[in-house]
This record gives sequence, C-alpha cells and structure tokens, in this order.
Amino acid sequence: MLRECDYSQALLEQVNQAISDKTPLVIQGSNSKAFLGRPVTGQTLDVRCHRGIVNYDPTELVITARAGTPLVAIEAALESAGQMLPCEPPHYGEEATWGGMVACGLAGPRRPWSGSVRDFVLGTRIITGAGKHLRFGGEVMKNVAGYDLSRLMAGSYGCLGVLTEISMKVLPRPRASLSLRREISLQEAMNEIAQWQLQPLPISGLCYFDNALWIRLEGGEGSVKAARELLGGEEVAGQFWQQLREQQLPFFSLPGTLWRIS
Repeated sequence: MLRECDYSQALLEQVNQAISDKTPLVIQGSNSKAFLGRPVTGQTLDVRCHRGIVNYDPTELVITARAGTPLVAIEAALESAGQMLPCEPPHYGEEATWGGMVACGLAGPRRPWSGSVRDFVLGTRIITGAGKHLRFGGEVMKNVAGYDLSRLMAGSYGCLGVLTEISMKVLPRPRASLSLRREISLQEAMNEIAQWQLQPLPISGLCYFDNALWIRLEGGEGSVKAARELLGGEEVAGQFWQQLREQQLPFFSLPGTLWRIS
C-alpha cells in the first residue's frame, strides 16, 4: 500500500536554507536516471518522502500526484481503471518516481504515435530558485491562461525548479494489442514503413533489430486483426517493447554515439 505524505513544506524550507547558505542542491528521487545529463554536485534534496496520489478521477482522464510517488504505483492505479500513461515512460529501476519521469522527459516506443511526456503535462507545482512554491497550469486540457510553463518542466532535469506535484492527462488502454516480427532487409523495412505512414494503421511501435522488423499493433479488435492480416509476419510476445523502453536491447550497449532526433 502506498504511504502518502505531503512533504512540501520541508522541501521548501530546505530550498530556502540553501539559498541563504548559497549552497547548490541536487534534486534526487530514486536516482534511477542519475546516468543521464551532466554530472552535478551539491547537497541532496530528496523528494521521495513527498508522495501520494492527490487526485484521480478516471472519468476525467487526469491524474495528479506528488513528485516522489513511485511510478509503479501510478501505473497500478491507472491499470485498475483500464487506463495508461500514453507516453510509455521508461523506469530504469523499480523505484522510479513520478517527478523523475517528468524531469527527464523520456518517452517509450509509443512516442511517435501518442506523443511525448511534455504533450500530456497539464499542470505542476514547483519550488523556484527564489524559494517560492508556485502553481502553473491545472487539471484540464483547455487551460490557456498565460504561458504554459508546466510543459517546460518536462525534460528540464530540475534546472527550472523542484517539481512537487504534477497533473497529467491519461488515456484508456487499447482493447487489443499484439506484436509481429518480419524478417526483411533494412531497406525493405524502410520502404514498408514509408507506405504504412500513408495508411490509418493502428501501429504503436516499430523497431528494426536483428535483421527483422518488429511491429506493435494496438487499438480496437477489428482494426488490429485487419492490420495483422495486411502486414503479415509471425506473432511474438510483447516483452520486446518493454526491453526497448528500458534500453535493455544489445544495441544500446554498442560503442559510439547514438544520435536521437525527436
């Protein structure tokens, strides 16, 4: 059971003390994504105690939670209501947090079709570098009052402030899902994908790996079945997409620089 705790006042006091002492802070949740970004030094500001789901009404398709809430707890609550995080964020560890997910802004294999973390952030509460606890955005999609600062927090790695609370839009889980594998050349795969982009196919994942094109289909049962017959290939287990999301496939360990265009 998730133990809830509003630790925002203690975090605010620690930030203000650091401002007074002119001491840099390192914002830390579970530390699962510490290997990302540039190395930083300073006093640790641990947000893990600030946890709990503040508001979740499945009919509104919005969830609000404190930054230290475990990501697995968020996903469990959504799954019980037949919903999901559309951006399919990676965990990189069992203790990944809600705030760390937004601060790093990483999405999974569904990203080209569903969108990024930033696309689903509706509102945030932030402790600024001036020691103020401010709220931006809200819990509704149609929120146009002022500049959308909440979305800037996605992928900011804590440079713009300490996330204490985030509201995000969620979506219903697809009724049907299956994965296919087709052994074709890379050039053939690229040609096929170019053609598929012109059609309303329920694709939610594509990856060329080990001389084969891996395809994930998600949506209504009828559309998934029709696409499966059209695309062909052998049906395989969906575990591949979790490995891709968590960067556990062999090509993530290859030497050299990986260029990502997003």
